[in-house]
Amino acid sequence: MSETVSISTLDGTGAFDCYVARPETSPRAAIVVIQEIFGVNAGIRRKCDKFADEGYLALAPDLFCRLKPNVELDPDVDGEFKTALELMGRFDQDEGVRDIEATIRYARNSEGCARVGVVGYCLGGRLAYMTAARTDADASVGYYAVGIDNLLREKHAIAKPLMLHIAGADHFVPPPVQQAMHDGLDDHPKVTLWDYPGLDHGFATEIGSRRNEEGAALADERTDAFFAEHLA
Repeated sequence: MSETVSISTLDGTGAFDCYVARPETSPRAAIVVIQEIFGVNAGIRRKCDKFADEGYLALAPDLFCRLKPNVELDPDVDGEFKTALELMGRFDQDEGVRDIEATIRYARNSEGCARVGVVGYCLGGRLAYMTAARTDADASVGYYAVGIDNLLREKHAIAKPLMLHIAGADHFVPPPVQQAMHDGLDDHPKVTLWDYPGLDHGFATEIGSRRNEEGAALADERTDAFFAEHLA
């Protein structure tokens, strides 16, 4: 079962929509699914639905709500891809993390889920890293996160498990950035990095031409095991 709920911002001055997918029985835990630059589109909703099928309460907050509420874009359409890049350029990432924190609190306080993880893709992968450093999320996963080399100064604040999936041929995350991620995080006791040689950005998307079936299956299998361990 799925629905859209309204969640209050942390400061109580506003609210944002959040897609919620519910399992058939009492949830084993909650997972906040953090969007790409394309909004809470059909692919992100499908991610939520799949987590619900695995027994989790899955929530995808509309992080672009202040820019263009309920936007849904297709990365395979040139004009929509350009719109997504424009929205990303205007997006306040710090505010986005606060909305993710508000969603975590909603899952705990309003839905009764004691343990809450987060998983993000693209921009959402970066936000998952920021969430791991800035909130009390119980476990975080980032797929092809962008610009992590500029966030390594926050790694000391990561106190709960974090997993990052790195696309080896990611044209948004070039080899020097990937190396900086390894240099900065390989020895972190709470961080696990997985490399996917030859795969490009977006390889685990649910819908569209970017998807690589083998790579997506492997990364999702690792994510499922990670959450099963740390959200139990």
